[in-house]
Amino acid sequence: MNVYDFDKTIFAGDSTASFYFFELKRHPLLIKHLPKQFSAFFSYFRKKIDKTQMKERFYIFLSSIDTEKEVELFWQKKKKKIYPFYLERKKSSDVIISASPEFLLGVIADELGVNLLASRVSPADGRYDGLNCYGDEKVSRFREEYGNVEIDEFYSDSLSDLPLAKLAKKAFMMKKGRIIDNGYGLN
Repeated sequence: MNVYDFDKTIFAGDSTASFYFFELKRHPLLIKHLPKQFSAFFSYFRKKIDKTQMKERFYIFLSSIDTEKEVELFWQKKKKKIYPFYLERKKSSDVIISASPEFLLGVIADELGVNLLASRVSPADGRYDGLNCYGDEKVSRFREEYGNVEIDEFYSDSLSDLPLAKLAKKAFMMKKGRIIDNGYGLN
């Protein structure tokens, strides 16, 4: 089984940020949420709230859109940002594991025909069911779903994924859709 991070590993950019800016362009009145979103970012950087709480407050804009419809439209336009690297090697047994929300990545994971583990976020109001799927939480979610299954190859762009990389026979660091030779230094 091969496991992949999504943002900046399979997808050129951050899917959550891309979706947000896609929505702002389509629905400029979403700007009304900016004060609460900035407040959340400021509280996070001052260590008054954790990453999950910050993201939950950021997702306030979801209450103003038809999320399911908007996600479909987003992927119609943005699926071209999936790196050729991944399209050439994908397998139905692949697992994408991401801090981005399930509601956002589910559509593209289904289209790619692969498995998905991501942050459980309500598409209606941005509330989390559990923790942000990041760092050690990725290991917990992987073990919860797959038990002690061995990861053959792991691909990510981020050192925050080191806990998951340590579970793999081979781990590769990615940059702009290409493998960086030195990877995580674990191989």
